[in-house]
Order: sequence, then C-alpha cells, then structure tokens
Amino acid sequence: MGMFATGVTLVTSGTDLPHGMTANAFTSVSLDPALVLVCVKRTAVLHATVLAQGTFAVSILGSDQEGLARYFASSSRPRDEREFETVDHWAGRHTGAPIISGSLAWVECKLAAVYDGGDHSIFLGSVLGTGRGDSRDALLFHGGRFVEVADRG
Repeated sequence: MGMFATGVTLVTSGTDLPHGMTANAFTSVSLDPALVLVCVKRTAVLHATVLAQGTFAVSILGSDQEGLARYFASSSRPRDEREFETVDHWAGRHTGAPIISGSLAWVECKLAAVYDGGDHSIFLGSVLGTGRGDSRDALLFHGGRFVEVADRG
C-alpha cells in the first residue's frame, strides 16, 4: 500500500488537552452532505480523544511542513499540555480543535459514525466548516517517505 501516493494531514481533537497525529488515510466521502473520513489506530491517544470530544479537525499540509508531519508521527513527542507548545496553531471556530497555521486547507468535523477497520477505526465526519490557506505544493507520502511533486508543465 506504500506505493499509493497520498497527501499528508494532521488530525487534531480536544480543547483543554488537545492531541494530534499525522495521517495519510484521509479522504472526501460526499459533497452533499459534506462528509470526510479518517482512519485512526485504536491505540493512538487521539482515538480516545475523538471519541470523547465527538469532534475533530484535519489540517492538510504543504510541502514546507514536513517537520510538523514528522513531529506528530513521532512516538517520542509529549502527550500532555506540551504537545502543541511549539506548534503554531489556532483553535477551530466550530470544534475548538487545533488548526495548524500555514496549512493548505482545513476541515472541522462532528463525528457522524465510527466503523471497524481492523486495528483502526474509520471516523466519518460531518463537515462543520472549512478553510483554505495559500495555494502551493502539497506534502505527499509515497514509498515510505515524504516526496514533492515534480512540475512537468
């Protein structure tokens, strides 16, 4: 599955003690009603936070945000109030979940359903609001590494 190129996102949830994780298992499901899904490992701290909060946000990362993707993919990052201490972000208007500054776009969701996905849960989110940052290259993941799109135009 690593040969399928994907975009890279940061999924966040929580207001008083927010948590986040890097995810590439994210997609649009429906335009009407607006629905997205993200797959989260059941043992991830974020999993329990999404279930408790009933909301989450997804920030779509640009090619210059690889460091953030690596930080939120690391098991050695703090899992307490320090997790977002060095991360430029703001609280989402609809969910209060952290939105990553400089993201290409973001979406805030209310948890609509949870489906079994083996060692992951598939969180279906009903879109509450969206936003868009500056247009530039997206951060991609392919073949087990972060890559950039080569412009052939």
